[in-house]
Amino acid sequence: MKTITLKPFALCFVIVGLGQIAFAQSDLKLPDVSQAAEVKQRIALTDITVNYHRPLVNGRKIWGGLVPYGKVWRAGANENTTIEFSDDVSVEGKPLAKGLYGLHLIPNQDSCTVIFSKTNTAWGSYSYDQKDDALRVDVKPKPLAENDEALEFEFENLKPTSTAVTL
Repeated sequence: MKTITLKPFALCFVIVGLGQIAFAQSDLKLPDVSQAAEVKQRIALTDITVNYHRPLVNGRKIWGGLVPYGKVWRAGANENTTIEFSDDVSVEGKPLAKGLYGLHLIPNQDSCTVIFSKTNTAWGSYSYDQKDDALRVDVKPKPLAENDEALEFEFENLKPTSTAVTL
């Protein structure tokens, strides 16, 4: 009489079972460390939308530290921060055509260059190329009354035909 051992069958079931557990884990979704955010505002007949990811300070020095002075920064975390205008606009007195732009900054201690790039799908500023600039404007940074833990874009100084987009 032949004896059949169940060890090989048991081993197959264990392997198949572990595979199912591993496959189920791949469906587990965790939140991004830098949460996605979007702000919108209508000024007159123009809609302005900013899409970005909100990096956290976590006790780090941001300006001149994590974000070095004189270097192009994506104005957020993860993929490019984008800004979209539904109509042609004026930014710091300079014309900018309606459209979707990658938003980059070059921070310095006493000034900041804001860049509206025609390339809006890159991951960060790693592939940034100045030849894709639609517009560059220089602005003067203003200190915050209190520091925020996460990056936040806002619309301030709302008027019937103008606003300031701040971070």
